[in-house]
Amino acid sequence: MAIVALHSAATGLKATSQNIDIIANNIANTNTVGYKALHGNFEDLLYQEKQQPGVENAAGGQRPTGLFVGLGTRLSNTQIDLTQGSPVPDTAELSMLISGQGFFQVTNGDQISYTRAGNFFQNSEGDLVLGNADGLRIEPPINIPEEAVNVSISADGTVLITVEDDPNQQEVGQIELANFTNPTGLRPIGGNLYEETSASGPPIIGNPNDGSFGSIQQGFLEASNVNPVSELVRLITTQRNFEFNSQSIQAADEILQVIANLRRF
Repeated sequence: MAIVALHSAATGLKATSQNIDIIANNIANTNTVGYKALHGNFEDLLYQEKQQPGVENAAGGQRPTGLFVGLGTRLSNTQIDLTQGSPVPDTAELSMLISGQGFFQVTNGDQISYTRAGNFFQNSEGDLVLGNADGLRIEPPINIPEEAVNVSISADGTVLITVEDDPNQQEVGQIELANFTNPTGLRPIGGNLYEETSASGPPIIGNPNDGSFGSIQQGFLEASNVNPVSELVRLITTQRNFEFNSQSIQAADEILQVIANLRRF
């Protein structure tokens, strides 16, 4: 009956509407430092089994196929696109780019959060903090003294400073990165931050440029990995799918009207 078509098309409208929300968020974050695009994945729902395949038919043979009517679709999950964003030169002395795998760690209340954004600054106490709205301190903490006249960060994450009247560099901290067995299982919480989940697994901590961890590039930021052209194509395709589902509802409604009017004939 057309009622099943109404239900299936309604699930299609809901799923494509949610996917448009995801795409719109990607486009909105085209200029967000370290942002990783989200992509929606779909799955079909339950099926009504009208006729079972393989059963014996009236002629004594077996049915080669069955008869199934699906009940629609849904958005099953959002997948984080972890491809590397383009390097963007930045004049800020403490800006950093992770070239390769890994996340910066920052203290977020009583827990550790993770980010690919490398726009770091000093706060009033000289601590290295993330340049988001909350100014979260990097973990492990790194403090740059007032007398520092130059700060350099090596590829392995060593933070070195020089002071007046002393040409020798002094080490004031070591940047550590975190990686995960399943980084797509991280939970985005806003503010360029992610948090650990049971799906991501516990963090694997290490120094930059060591093993599977990426290296640090000072004076660069990682741009958003959103491809505006691809997102616009995906947006147009999803919009068309939404329109097709609405047409299915109109067709099913017309069929139901014809059925309702049969008693008049």
